[in-house]
Amino acid sequence: MGSKTTSAARKARIEEMRRAEKARERRNRILVIGASVVVVAGLVVGGVVLVNNQSDKKSDSASDAKGGSSGDSGHFTTGKDGVRTWSGKLSRNHVSGTVSYPMHPPVGGNHNPVWLNCNGNVYTKAVKDENAVHALEHGAVWVTYTDKAKKSDVDTLAAKVKQTPYSLMSPYTNQTSPIELTAWGHQLGVTSADDPKVAKFFETYVQGKQTPEPGASCTGGTM
Repeated sequence: MGSKTTSAARKARIEEMRRAEKARERRNRILVIGASVVVVAGLVVGGVVLVNNQSDKKSDSASDAKGGSSGDSGHFTTGKDGVRTWSGKLSRNHVSGTVSYPMHPPVGGNHNPVWLNCNGNVYTKAVKDENAVHALEHGAVWVTYTDKAKKSDVDTLAAKVKQTPYSLMSPYTNQTSPIELTAWGHQLGVTSADDPKVAKFFETYVQGKQTPEPGASCTGGTM
C-alpha cells in the first residue's frame, strides 16, 4: 500500500512539474513574441526616420545642386596694404548650377565640384566663376583684367602666372580695377603690373594661410 502511495505521489509531482514547465514555455513564447513585436516596431520606426532623414538630405543636396546663392555673409574690410579682406562667412558647398556672388570676382563661396586648372594656367577667354572659386579653395591666386588694362601689363602678369604654380589668369569684365588679384577671402585691385603690391600678394597668398584646402590639386580639373 505504501509503495502504491509513493508511486502515485511521484506521478503527481512529475505531472505538476510538466504542467509548470509547459506554463513556463507558454510565458517564454509570449515574452519572445512580445519582444519581437517591439523590435520590429522599432525597426519600422527607425527605418521611417532614416528614410525621412535621407530624403531631407537629398532635398538639401538637390537644392544646393541648383546653385543660386553663394551662401556668403559679410563685407570687405580694406587694410593699409590695399588688400580687401572678406569679414564674414564664405560657404564651401559644392553646387552644379550658376551661383550669384556678392563680389566680383568672387573671393569664395559655394562653387562647382570641379576646380579650374590653376597650375600657372593663362586663359584668354572668360572662365566660370564657380570653377575658379574652387581653385581659390585649393590655394590659388587668380589674376583678372579688363580691357582697360595695358597690354604690356597683361603680358607681364601672364609671364608671372606661367612661372607660378597655384595661379591662374583670365579676362573679367565686371570688376572695379583694371587688374584684380584674388585669393580665398582676399582681393587686391591695381592699375599696373609693376605695382610692388602685386609681388607681395603672390608671396602671401599662393598656398597662403587663408587656404581652406592646402596642397589640393591644381591640375586634373577643368580647362
